[in-house]
Amino acid sequence: MESEHQPRLRSVVSYVQRGGRMTVGQQRAWEHTWPQLGRKVAELPPGPLDFAGWFGRSAPVLLEIGSGMGETTAQLAAAEPEVNYVAVEVYEAGLGQLMLRAEKLALDNLRLLHGDAVILLTQHIEPGTLSGVRIFFPDPWPKKRHHKRRLVQPEFISLVASRLAPGGMLHLATDWADYADQMLAVCGAEPLLRNRFPDWAPRPGWRPVTKFEQRANEEGRVSRDLIFERLPGT
Repeated sequence: MESEHQPRLRSVVSYVQRGGRMTVGQQRAWEHTWPQLGRKVAELPPGPLDFAGWFGRSAPVLLEIGSGMGETTAQLAAAEPEVNYVAVEVYEAGLGQLMLRAEKLALDNLRLLHGDAVILLTQHIEPGTLSGVRIFFPDPWPKKRHHKRRLVQPEFISLVASRLAPGGMLHLATDWADYADQMLAVCGAEPLLRNRFPDWAPRPGWRPVTKFEQRANEEGRVSRDLIFERLPGT
């Protein structure tokens, strides 16, 4: 599947591989819940993923990149039952925890993907089909020499923008000031997107405050939200 807007992404990946053991509950979720809720990106058949078939209904598809431990993801999916909510994450323990949260909330509009979002977007999501993409608090790589490893780079945002439907929203958030500036500059330079606000978006009340964001607040780091829209007719 090719698109005129598809960039060539060679070195940027959507994650950093993390270690760590899973709890007994997380392991149980992988054994019993994963077959119903999850798929591995590396094992997907060639071509676009049939979201309507996977969810058993046609509905707007919203992709969250980097769901972490699922604290925010589960609450947002529960608050938007009309949306087919898809979370892609590489951290197995995080996906296990998200499955436990999904089970507790009896979510039926959430599906999980284990693997690299770049491969997912490039090979398995058709251009112009996503109603929204959320990237909340990606790894900031705070040291200057590591900034090139940050996810939000021009080629990646070009790829994300190409997969949004016209009018679809890209919502980002970070608590690192220089990363927020980078996000604003990169997204502002993408010709398929326009900022819904003069610069930063007001913090939406529906976005839950995670323990990491609370810690950032306690350490004096201000969280910034950015909301960009795929331009109609592009």
